[in-house]
Amino acid sequence: MNTLKNVKIGATVRVIKVHGEGPVRRRIMDMGITKGVEITVRKVAPLGDPMELTVRGYELTLRKADADMIEVE
Repeated sequence: MNTLKNVKIGATVRVIKVHGEGPVRRRIMDMGITKGVEITVRKVAPLGDPMELTVRGYELTLRKADADMIEVE
């Protein structure tokens, strides 16, 4: 399974599925990360966490633990 956590800086991917359960999954989906959405990885913090993304035309910062729940292609 390829997840958002493993995507390189500058790459654009499409969401296949959001894994996880309950409030965590709901929070990710409320941020606009849903099936079929394109995400571009803009930056990653010097220590690797968090990562800055462009989703639906806005910038979003996401922890790697949350990014690992997002399956991409």
